[in-house]
Amino acid sequence: MTLLNIVPFDNATHRSQVMQVWRASFGYDTAHNEPGLVMDQKRAMHDGLFFVATVADEVVGTVMAGYDGHRGWLYSVAVSPAHRKLGVGRQLVAHAEQALTRLGCVKINLQLLQSNAATAAFYASLGYAAEPRVSMGKLIPCNIPVPGLAMSDSV
Repeated sequence: MTLLNIVPFDNATHRSQVMQVWRASFGYDTAHNEPGLVMDQKRAMHDGLFFVATVADEVVGTVMAGYDGHRGWLYSVAVSPAHRKLGVGRQLVAHAEQALTRLGCVKINLQLLQSNAATAAFYASLGYAAEPRVSMGKLIPCNIPVPGLAMSDSV
């Protein structure tokens, strides 16, 4: 593989390619996970924790991280199918971990589907371990876009 660069996400440069990588990696069947919305919401945070891996100006992977002042989170770790099993995901996770460490993060969490054994094995190889926790979530309907309706029209 040619030289891999990990750089901050730039909307004008990377947006359409990130959408392609995410759709190839995650699918997306719910409105609150629509790639454009996720990118816009992350960019609004201005936290500098959204990175892309590029090879010759082609986006081949992504990672988003979050930090609440104590714990960090990894989100949207994705590698294009043609670049999997080449260490791209490992480098992206390490990059995000370093960024979170510099912020003072004491623990990094992530979530994945229980049925996703291959991804669980990948994270285990990086030192992550399943914890005896129950992950719960609640959708906030007024913040979920309705197809064909602008967000400002739905509130």
